[in-house]
Amino acid sequence: MEQMETKSAFVAIVGKPNVGKSSLLNALLGEKVAIVTNKPQTTRTRITGVLTEGLVQYVFTDTPGLHKPRTKLSEHMVKTVTESVSEVDVVVLVVEPAGELTPSELELIQSVKQQKLPCILAVNKIDTIADKSRLLQRIEELKALHEFDAVVPISAAHGEGLDDLKQELSRFAVPSVHFFPDDTLTDQPERVIVAEIIREKLLLLMRQEIPHGTAVAIDKMREREDKPIIDIEATIFCEKASHKGMIIGKGGSMLKRIASDARVEIESFLDSKVNLTCWVKVKDDWRNKESLIKSFGLS
Repeated sequence: MEQMETKSAFVAIVGKPNVGKSSLLNALLGEKVAIVTNKPQTTRTRITGVLTEGLVQYVFTDTPGLHKPRTKLSEHMVKTVTESVSEVDVVVLVVEPAGELTPSELELIQSVKQQKLPCILAVNKIDTIADKSRLLQRIEELKALHEFDAVVPISAAHGEGLDDLKQELSRFAVPSVHFFPDDTLTDQPERVIVAEIIREKLLLLMRQEIPHGTAVAIDKMREREDKPIIDIEATIFCEKASHKGMIIGKGGSMLKRIASDARVEIESFLDSKVNLTCWVKVKDDWRNKESLIKSFGLS
């Protein structure tokens, strides 16, 4: 019997901040590998998600949102987007169902044109549009900007249109070996996922100006020999002493909430009981210091 040929497709998910890229990645995988909040620029690095369906393996990269860099960290984030786009078989540009496209979005479309990259336009959050005629009008307006290989209306939050999107992506899968074992979900180490879960809870619970000046490092992650418990020690770094006080909160109340919410999700992710201890330290203006950006694994 002739053996069927395996295929793979490398896919970059790009778009402006808070458009739903991480939600889309999580929805496609059926598992959470990227943190999701309602604050922009949540994703800082290139996160790889892997989905294997039969003979086809999709390798997705969820990139930081396109924005105007204001710090060295922001410069690294934007560079990550441009590098990701140049290395893939197809780009998925995620846009809103209404409103003007930003200069960054238009620049990305121009870059796709220049590099002659296959590009699928995913119009996300269609569940927010009650009048579907407006959605059709929006699609026609977007089609006029570029000859996209496909335009797919989706709702990452509700799972609408995802099968259609995967069907379109399958056209760009090329014969090759699978680059990851078929049961792989992500290439991110457990420590990275755990740190991101803690940062997500911080983003969700704190005021907007504080979380973006924070980073999380895992200092210790070790399973006890006598009990099925994983001890994790994490340090939250912030840029100002005043921010440290807010993160800790009165009597340690805010830090306890962050750690408690994170622990529940980490236990689900690791499928194990977890003893989580969080500390807070100040690193002045770390987002503009290359050595610190590198030490946090964000370069």
